[in-house]
Amino acid sequence: MQTSLPKQFLEINGTPVLIHTINRFHSAFTGDIAIVLVLPTDQMDYWKQLCAQHAFETPFTIVAGGETRFNSVKNGLSNCADSDVIGVHDGVRPLVSEELIRKCYEQAERGSAIPVTAVNQSMRKQIDGKTVAIDRSNLLNVQTPQCFQGKPLLAAYDSASHTNFTDDATVFEAAGHEIATIEGDATNIKITTPGDIKIAEALITLL
Repeated sequence: MQTSLPKQFLEINGTPVLIHTINRFHSAFTGDIAIVLVLPTDQMDYWKQLCAQHAFETPFTIVAGGETRFNSVKNGLSNCADSDVIGVHDGVRPLVSEELIRKCYEQAERGSAIPVTAVNQSMRKQIDGKTVAIDRSNLLNVQTPQCFQGKPLLAAYDSASHTNFTDDATVFEAAGHEIATIEGDATNIKITTPGDIKIAEALITLL
């Protein structure tokens, strides 16, 4: 995005993205959830300023991020050792529904649950400087929250052979566990472009 402000701090209808996201999880379980927020150290002071500015008092624990996404999640998991089910969510997915959050956590009590949606656009793959069409019928878009039984997830992160994983499901899978999917939601968008903010502002009044 063409802005120096991190995406999680941009505003949707006057409220920072990250506040919307945290409140979704807090409301999904009427406060009966431990929320761990992972942020780069150099963003923490600004986040505290935003919390004061918006009188944001939803309880959470803040943890410093790491050099990679993997390291950041692992740092956050250090505060979840006693959790039966752990969900990992992108802070820039502020429109995740409370219903989807609860469904993911409930299914994860049996192992794991990641929300997915069908790919509905034509797809092509780059090979040696050219592109070729690929069959989209077996492709899925992966969303968050990705939820897992707590102890197996912690063990998977502790035993991981490298830190280049792009999401938590691949870490869990690499440790020998099966990944179960659940139907995601098209409105559970990730804020990555200026246009996404406009879409989010339009959708949030409907959700």
